[in-house]
Amino acid sequence: MPAGRSLPPWARRLASQALNQILAYVTELGGVGPGDARARRFGAFGEGSLLCFPTGAVYNERYIHIGSHTIVGPYVSLSAGMAPGQDMVSDPVVRIGDRTTIGRGSHIVGHFCVEIGDDIQTGPYIYVTDQNHVYEDPDTPVGRQWPVEKKVSIGSGSWLGTGVVVLPGATIGRNAVIGAGSVVTGEVPDHAVAVGSPARVVKRYVPGVGWKAL
Repeated sequence: MPAGRSLPPWARRLASQALNQILAYVTELGGVGPGDARARRFGAFGEGSLLCFPTGAVYNERYIHIGSHTIVGPYVSLSAGMAPGQDMVSDPVVRIGDRTTIGRGSHIVGHFCVEIGDDIQTGPYIYVTDQNHVYEDPDTPVGRQWPVEKKVSIGSGSWLGTGVVVLPGATIGRNAVIGAGSVVTGEVPDHAVAVGSPARVVKRYVPGVGWKAL
């Protein structure tokens, strides 16, 4: 079989068109929407919502609730717990609200409680988790020490830029902006802009004044 670049131009054009049509068809067909068998595995899967194809690692769906008209981008991993089939102590473990968009390649990994509100937009490759390793025992490898969980909350109307990391115990308020590449470890109030690692608030909205740099 001839290599693609050695085909005559007309043949390459036809092959390219056909392959792109097939890819578009597979991408559309592979998405998970309400009523699909896979959507019924979730604890909740709202009207008009979509898991784009291809998905990342998605398991223990019964502990994951997705609201209405929410889009989870391609290659996004959604998980509750460490392994498929694990029984969890809370339900839901991960809740994503209505009209929220999770950018491609992101990871949302819940073990206790991850709450993501309504009307949230994220860039690609964000990472949100409510569990982290501990290192109190200096003689035991960190990976073998029992991790701890702390609730994570992301308020409605917020925007998380590309590559944001949200760690256990973090609370992000409503209509907040988290700059690209930031690492959120604590509290970001409503109507605030936070950047850096660890993220710190650099701007807040003051009623009657407007946005004010800190």
